[in-house]
Amino acid sequence: MKKEIRWTSVLALPSLFCLSMMSAHAEDGSVEVAVETAAVASLEEVKIWGKQLSSREAGYTNPTSVLTREDMTSINVATTEDLVKYEPSLVIRRRFIGDANGTLGIRGSNMFQTSRSMVFADGVPLHYFLESRWNGAPRWTLVSASEIAQVEVVYGPFSAEHSGNAMGGVVLIETAIPQQREFHVDWSSFVQSFDEYGFDDDLWGRKGFISFGDKIGDLSVYFSHNRLENDAQPQSFYYGSTSGSLTPTAVSGAIGDEDDRGADQWYFGDTGLVKTTTDNYKFKAGYDLGDWFALLNLAYEDRRSDNDSANSYLRDIEGNTVWGGHVVQSGEQFFIPGSRLNVSEQERRSLSVGLRLKGDLTDSLSVETNLSHFAIIEDETRSSALNPAHPDYTLAGQVLDYGDTGWQTADIKFTLNEFGLDGMQWVTGLRYETYELNTTVYNSDNYVAGDRTRATSRSGGETGVAAVFLQLNWDIDAHWSTSLGGRYESWKSSDGYFSDDDAMTPWLDLVKLPSRSEDKFSPKFSLGFRPDDLWTFRYSIAKAYRFPIVEELFSQFQAFNAVSEANPGLQPEDGLHHNLMVERAIDRGYVRLNLFLENIKDVIESQATILPGGSSIRTFVPVDEVRTRGAEFIVNAADFLLPKLDVRFNMAWTDAEIIKNAPDPAIVGNLFPRMPKWRGNLLATYHVTYRWDIGGSLQYASDSYGRLDNSDGADQVFGGQDRYLFLGLKTSFRRDKHLTFSLGMDNVTDETAYVAHPWPARTLYFNVSYDW
Repeated sequence: MKKEIRWTSVLALPSLFCLSMMSAHAEDGSVEVAVETAAVASLEEVKIWGKQLSSREAGYTNPTSVLTREDMTSINVATTEDLVKYEPSLVIRRRFIGDANGTLGIRGSNMFQTSRSMVFADGVPLHYFLESRWNGAPRWTLVSASEIAQVEVVYGPFSAEHSGNAMGGVVLIETAIPQQREFHVDWSSFVQSFDEYGFDDDLWGRKGFISFGDKIGDLSVYFSHNRLENDAQPQSFYYGSTSGSLTPTAVSGAIGDEDDRGADQWYFGDTGLVKTTTDNYKFKAGYDLGDWFALLNLAYEDRRSDNDSANSYLRDIEGNTVWGGHVVQSGEQFFIPGSRLNVSEQERRSLSVGLRLKGDLTDSLSVETNLSHFAIIEDETRSSALNPAHPDYTLAGQVLDYGDTGWQTADIKFTLNEFGLDGMQWVTGLRYETYELNTTVYNSDNYVAGDRTRATSRSGGETGVAAVFLQLNWDIDAHWSTSLGGRYESWKSSDGYFSDDDAMTPWLDLVKLPSRSEDKFSPKFSLGFRPDDLWTFRYSIAKAYRFPIVEELFSQFQAFNAVSEANPGLQPEDGLHHNLMVERAIDRGYVRLNLFLENIKDVIESQATILPGGSSIRTFVPVDEVRTRGAEFIVNAADFLLPKLDVRFNMAWTDAEIIKNAPDPAIVGNLFPRMPKWRGNLLATYHVTYRWDIGGSLQYASDSYGRLDNSDGADQVFGGQDRYLFLGLKTSFRRDKHLTFSLGMDNVTDETAYVAHPWPARTLYFNVSYDW
């Protein structure tokens, strides 16, 4: 049974909240009108250096979903991912607040196919095309949720402007640019009570954000600092493997349950609290000169994550905690690897630099260019060989280090309007990007100090893509429009290597791999029809190629609890994508239906075999062909059914099936991993007064599989891919034009669900913000 949250100080928050509302209502009506006026003025002052959109826009070639500041009212926001997770056909696997592994999946691309979805903030890439699965999550922390003005999700690779990495879609984030002197500060606190297997505790977190901006003539400047501290629930629960020891230690405390395949297991421990601290420092400088705009972005991330409180549930007959070895409970023998309950700490420091320049060369010709550089300054994980409480514990351990890792991108785009025929627009451009990844695992005589005694595995390499695209957009008449485009890409991998050590040599032996190159052309076509001002129909078709990333090609290492095997022969994923959109405008909104079909060949899928005790062996394997059919139903509207009620609702059905696989025909007909049949979201906001909003949210997903063989069908156990229905509530109150309070709760029903790792339990949020 769940334990009640011990939060004595928090019990006063609802009372304080109500008192401040009562005080405000005691004022005369003129103040309320003034607040309304100030709120409207504040919204009008928001400016971005990208494309300003409304929530109703549907996109010219791709279906899109746009989220403005007004649409974010009922979201309990702690990090940037919170603002995106309610969008159609989209999932973010953020396991806890502050999770560095918040992977993104869109439409037919699951949450671990991270190089099929792109994320940009003010034109700067946040996607991480160096690694995949949990390590391939976008670097969300490089932009703070408090600075975001607009989010646009572009579905599929139907525009020639985007590479095959947009097979799922593209998330375009635009932040606000100061237009006057402004100061903002907000503080949030959140708490959950988590009780699963042998863990039961209350977990607290907090976030503080402060920013200052000003506009001096044509120059806008902006500084911010975002600090997040959080204690999260254990992310892994461990069970033992069969033991044949003749003299096992008799223990008690192990918890009997199933694994994800339905087999009975004895769970003996967990990873304990995940303690994270993240500091993000941001500087933006914008220059506005007539029809020309320039924006410089500097973001520095300093992150620390500690897993230093692993729990063993086992006790021997004398009551001592058992941390490893051969044990027996209730006549069942099992084995606990000594490294399974070890401790670790990660320190990560990253720097992102971006420059955007756009303007008009003539009345009909405009240009935009974006440059970016991302560098890992330090990324080191230090792990012990044994738990510090183990009787055989020493300072021996391992160190995982990233060196010379990062990327550079450069692009330029020209837009020519009214060239050739009325209503005709030409868009053309160039893009170049290069990625480098280098990792080394060291044995360490003193892991606490980070000593690197001897390298045991090393791998890395580079990839680069040069692209040119051309797209014609033509409004033929008042009813018909079309788009025709193509993208040519030249991909190359180089300097690949991984270790294959010869024990007879004193050094670490490396295997160097030859360079490879691929050239691909991707045609695009779209046709739209608007019979009147209410209805819109659009069909789009596109070819897309997604090239392998560095980790998929070259990553090979052996750590205490994981082994990765490289696959340098991987071919690019080859996709054919269709989308049919039907939209009906309604008063202050729209109803939309998207039908989509994707056939992708040579699908790169990372499969991990879990060994007894929890260790894993992982490699990247191609699946011959996967077909994904889907439908999205979307309703976005203000004053929907009731005055003052704003609704954003979406429901998606997706059928992702393996239809061809010669190496292993047994998986043909199976569902592709981590692809639930049904996903849905609801955001509803009721504006009680100009100052007071109340709202609710729903997130739903049906269950799915995590393995290609679909053998993992167990529910509500560690490792499973569960169905979930999460209910959220939030209320916000603007005391005046400066001070705002909000109180909210996610997972109100305290539902237990796993996405391999556990989702958070019921979480309470409190936020206060001040603007000047």
